[in-house]
Amino acid sequence: MTERPIPIVKVRMPPRESLLPALERILYGGMIGEGEEVYALEREFAARFGLPNALAVSSGTGALHLAFLACGVRPGDAVVTTAMTAEPTNTTILQVGAYPVFADVEPDTGNLDPDAVARAITPATKAICVVHYAGYPADVHALREIADQHGIALIEDCAHALGASDAETAIGTVGDAAIFSFQAIKHMTTADGGLLTLKNPQMLNTARQLRWFGLSKGVPRTEVDIKTAGFKYNMNNVTAAIGRQQLLTIDDAVMRHIENGKYFDEVFNNMAGIRPARVRKNSNPSYWLYTLLCDDSHRIEQALVSAGVAASKVHRPNHLHSVFAPYATAMPGLSAFYNRLLHLPCGWWVTDQDRERIVAIVADAAK
Repeated sequence: MTERPIPIVKVRMPPRESLLPALERILYGGMIGEGEEVYALEREFAARFGLPNALAVSSGTGALHLAFLACGVRPGDAVVTTAMTAEPTNTTILQVGAYPVFADVEPDTGNLDPDAVARAITPATKAICVVHYAGYPADVHALREIADQHGIALIEDCAHALGASDAETAIGTVGDAAIFSFQAIKHMTTADGGLLTLKNPQMLNTARQLRWFGLSKGVPRTEVDIKTAGFKYNMNNVTAAIGRQQLLTIDDAVMRHIENGKYFDEVFNNMAGIRPARVRKNSNPSYWLYTLLCDDSHRIEQALVSAGVAASKVHRPNHLHSVFAPYATAMPGLSAFYNRLLHLPCGWWVTDQDRERIVAIVADAAK
């Protein structure tokens, strides 16, 4: 009998018996745009993940755009960033008229190397953008020190890292701004959406206005005065209703990612030819993707895919895209990481039997 395929990512929805009544209430309640359901999600998400302020938006990319603007990034500014990420991290830098300065990553984590970041800062630098790649926390406290030394902003891209922590500090609370993604295949989805959190509450009203064309919600359109052109980045009550239902069971989902990730860490740490990505001391990944480093990543990937287990490198280093070619530079740490990189499924859908099967395939291919 053919064993069932194991995807590397999967859409997770709340139980229909709770979700469908919640959606029906919104869909036939007379208000499906941005309203109280969105604001309730903001409060509940912030409370659950220990965030100071929260603003729900239409996508994680929109949240990142607002984060750069709220932190003062403007045309001509430089943002020190990573090339080991999904492309929107860096296309958004271009969108605000700034330019990326790619700093190297740690070869055993794929996360920004603080020493490389420090070397990349110039008088033109306005911000550091750190990605907690695949759900593994970067050294955000070291990056905070660097940002403070130079009087620049630190922005956390937490799209992969819902529920992760570093030195008992929740991911998303160290930077001046942080974003989360609720895109379809993340730990938590609202079908599509995102969230911005800002450490300084005085920035929140400006970001809220930018979310809605530059207008203030709740004020008659005939009485408002747009001072800065904004965007249509608002979340709506329909997607917010999905998000509120997701929060009721999100702990179980994230914990399963973590359980599977820790299981793989223990097993693969003693296997020749491969190593788990390093987990920094006192950090707690949320393992959106499991990161394995292999002497022959192609061989192991082919063995897994042939057996029906989705595995791949998932992302392409951004400096290899034509749009980022002017900013490409030598990054030996990233090259070493990417050459050995292989992502495995470790999400809430991966059963105990699935992970044993994955381990057996990897062990056989690594011989």
